[in-house]
Amino acid sequence: MTPYVALLRAVNVGGTGKLAMTTLTRMCEAAGFEKVKTYIASGNVVFASNKSEAQVRSALEDQLHAHAGKRVGVIVRTAAEIAATLARNPFADQPGNRVMALFVDDKLPREPLEGVTGIKDEEVRLGKRELFVHYPDGMAKTRLKIPGERTGTARNMNTVAKLAELAAAIA
Repeated sequence: MTPYVALLRAVNVGGTGKLAMTTLTRMCEAAGFEKVKTYIASGNVVFASNKSEAQVRSALEDQLHAHAGKRVGVIVRTAAEIAATLARNPFADQPGNRVMALFVDDKLPREPLEGVTGIKDEEVRLGKRELFVHYPDGMAKTRLKIPGERTGTARNMNTVAKLAELAAAIA
C-alpha cells in the first residue's frame, strides 16, 4: 500500500467550507483508504491505499461532493513526495510558519514570479510540483497574489513537516 497525503482546498478557512475531521476520516474510510489520520482542522489527511494518485483524488473528491453538494479541490501527494517537498524547501533557514508550499497540480510557470502581483518583501521559488513562498512579515497583511492559489492549496512548512512525519509512520 502507498501512503498518501491529501490536502483539501478551502476547508475550515475563515469560517468557510466547514468539515469536521471525524467526517473527513469517515469519508476516507468509505473510499477504501486505510490507516486514516487527520491533522489539524484545515483539511489535511494521511492514509494508505492501493489506488493510484488519480484514483485516490477522484474517490475523495466524489465523497466530498456527495457530502458538501459542491466540488472541493483535493491535492494528493505520496508520503515520499511530501518528504521531498520538505527537503527541497529553499527557505529552510526561515521560521516554518513564515514559509508556505503552494501545492498545485497545474503546470508550474517557467519563472516563479510569472503572473504574481502585489509583491513587497515576499520571495517566491519554484519547486517540483509546488511553489515556495517566504513571507518575512507573515501572511496577515500581504497583498501577494499568485495565480496558482485559485486551484492549489498552501501549507506552511511546520504543517508539511508534521504531515511528512505522519505519512512516514503509516508506511
